[in-house]
Amino acid sequence: MPDPNGFLRYERQLPKRRPVPVRIQDWREVYPPAGEELIRDQATRCMDCGIPFCHEGCPLGNRIPDWNDLVRTNAWSAAAESLHATNNFPEFTGRLCPAPCEAACVLGIADDPVTIKQVEVEIANHAFAAGLVPQPPVTLSGRSVAVVGSGPAGLAAAQQLARAGHSVTVYERDDQIGGLLRYGIPDFKLEKQRIDERLAQMAGEGVIFETGVNVGVDVTADDLRERFDAVLLTCGALAGRDTAGTPGRQLNGVHLAMEHLVPANRVAAGLQDTTPIDAQGKHVVIIGGGDTGADCLGVAHRQGAAGVIQLDQYPLPPEVRAGELHPWPTWPVILRNYPAHEEGGERVFGVAVQEFVDDGNGNVVSVRVADVMVERVDGRRTVTVQEGSERDLRADLVLLAIGFEGTEQQPLLTQFGVTRNGRGAVDADDNWQTDAEGVFVAGDMHRGASLIVWAIAEGRAAAAAIHTYLGGFGELPAPVRPSSQPLAAVR
Repeated sequence: MPDPNGFLRYERQLPKRRPVPVRIQDWREVYPPAGEELIRDQATRCMDCGIPFCHEGCPLGNRIPDWNDLVRTNAWSAAAESLHATNNFPEFTGRLCPAPCEAACVLGIADDPVTIKQVEVEIANHAFAAGLVPQPPVTLSGRSVAVVGSGPAGLAAAQQLARAGHSVTVYERDDQIGGLLRYGIPDFKLEKQRIDERLAQMAGEGVIFETGVNVGVDVTADDLRERFDAVLLTCGALAGRDTAGTPGRQLNGVHLAMEHLVPANRVAAGLQDTTPIDAQGKHVVIIGGGDTGADCLGVAHRQGAAGVIQLDQYPLPPEVRAGELHPWPTWPVILRNYPAHEEGGERVFGVAVQEFVDDGNGNVVSVRVADVMVERVDGRRTVTVQEGSERDLRADLVLLAIGFEGTEQQPLLTQFGVTRNGRGAVDADDNWQTDAEGVFVAGDMHRGASLIVWAIAEGRAAAAAIHTYLGGFGELPAPVRPSSQPLAAVR
């Protein structure tokens, strides 16, 4: 049984990150592999609660106390089996997920929560070191599925369906598989060999990958309907939120975040020599305080920016949970410091852009900002500008990292007869099916931009629905429903 005194004997501790002066010279991951003793000590802090709320914090329903105790007893292989039973890709979630499971950890009520995410990634590292063994089906169903989009939702669904005996083909319009995992996430957070090793396992399970295919253009919806018994749409939520109404938005040097991140990742991968949007020697202003903004910050450091300022419209959040607003075990709004912030740059809270200032030649020269107060009035967000607070921030490059407005309007939607809702997402019925018969949807395309664990959970659940639709034997695990939402306080 778990050590009942583990959390009393060991404090929360994460492995040390690579030194800043070293890591900003390359694109390798920030965290080196952790020592086994450290991870066993951290896993020992898990209390094996009678009611483990970490299960509810994670939409995948990961059996966190189970594999924590297996790590504690040095049973790494069994821990990997337990982890993979609910999560197809712990090597991704352990690196990229902000860990709502830790926010829901019972130990976090009165102490620091268990380092669940770090234990998870080290279990995945051990599994990769031992070699990922393909798990092909014993028998084939004779049914086929097309998965459009190769992000975490599409890949999770593809693996589940292939292991259940269905023939699966994944279509990706980019030149490599992975979606935003491949070109949206910088290597210092996820080195791409992690993707390639997992794809090799999936290929060994029978999954077929087709790259450079834009469904709706290169292949029509009718083509897929004719060739496959079901279609799953997992095209993500890539329509970047813009500030078209802000004066000066048209100036040279003002770009959406993904216009910066994607070519930077292609350069890091050796697929192109230069990027059209390079921060080297420039004064950079990043608008947006979330994950994407932090990714832009880390890339700007590695490209050699002269200086970086990151703006956030919201006020400086507290460093600890404000229980009256965000009670345990819900996800708290707190100040989150990413490794990129440790590397340099300035953060400014409670400001909004009023204008992108022209240098007289059509180039941005500065960003005019003002202090603002953001409030909720009758359920609606209001932004009030503080008079007399305007000032200019020097900027040669401005990156808009202010979120996404849903899935892109694209020909495949029209061809399948599927429409976007008011949030730019695609609705599904209780069985993950769209308005079009035999066409299913999952991940950010259905949910809107969200966490990677939700994408994988929806991919697994949609795969279960498709398996049933195709008359498959037995049931596949379905961790969430189309209507599922994160833990939230009832007010």
